[in-house]
Amino acid sequence: MSSTLTALLEETTPPPASADVHAYLAHLAALPKTLGTVERAARAGALADRLGFAFAGGYHAALNRLCPSVVRACLCATESGGGHPRAMKTRLTVREDGEGFALSGTKTFATLARAATTLLVVASVGEKAGKNDLRVVRLPADREGVEYTDLPPTRFAPEIPHAVLRFDGTRVEADEVLEGDGYDTYLKPFRTIEDVHVLAAAIGYVVRTGRAYGFARETIEALFAHLAALMALGEAPPLDRGAHVALAGVLSSVRATLADAAPHWAGAPDDVQQRWLRDAPLLHVADRVRAARTDAAWEPKAR
Repeated sequence: MSSTLTALLEETTPPPASADVHAYLAHLAALPKTLGTVERAARAGALADRLGFAFAGGYHAALNRLCPSVVRACLCATESGGGHPRAMKTRLTVREDGEGFALSGTKTFATLARAATTLLVVASVGEKAGKNDLRVVRLPADREGVEYTDLPPTRFAPEIPHAVLRFDGTRVEADEVLEGDGYDTYLKPFRTIEDVHVLAAAIGYVVRTGRAYGFARETIEALFAHLAALMALGEAPPLDRGAHVALAGVLSSVRATLADAAPHWAGAPDDVQQRWLRDAPLLHVADRVRAARTDAAWEPKAR
């Protein structure tokens, strides 16, 4: 933890400019391999010249925390009916020749799919006890039988690509089906893991930008405290109720700090200011889901 905080403190120049998300991700190869995933997210944020790129660094660090064997992945879950387990219609079935499996279906909003080397695809294998029985398969992003259709840029962070992915009997080897329930082991905990890592990356970005353009020392100190809390939360079980309450508190405090720091952006170049104003809503995506998670954490646990 201390090495990352010190590294951020010593960065007093603007982050390096990146032509696109692929160029930005190439910068991350220089980060020490020994970093924990939350530290890596924060350091990745400090290498971003905009919040959208920081999100990409945090997102990839989060997936590495979820599935340590992957480095640059895309979690493919959302379908036309949404991201709830019962909305998953993509099917994983045994191939007719009995050799492995076949994947069929459509994922309607796959973030950073074009920048991924690995796809983590949530698929149904049928029903179990009246519920959709889900698994996650790990595929090379260039696997034959995966069709990509790029989506239009989003209103904020337009540099982050999204795509529709279609699978039409795509081959899946037996060892590409990950162990564990697709929802309880992967999809549900990822919501918390992603929040921790993306928020750490956003802090890394704001800290380096703030150091370069004269943000108040009190702002940087507050962000350092929030980042230290996130590093601790990154080690907690992602389904822990106490961790959910703590994360809600950290997120609220970060937002208050960023609101207080709003006048400091006037010291940054116009393009930096405008990108921040454009992309800041990214930090509020999925607020309704976060609120529901926090409410559930406060509910008395059934005995």
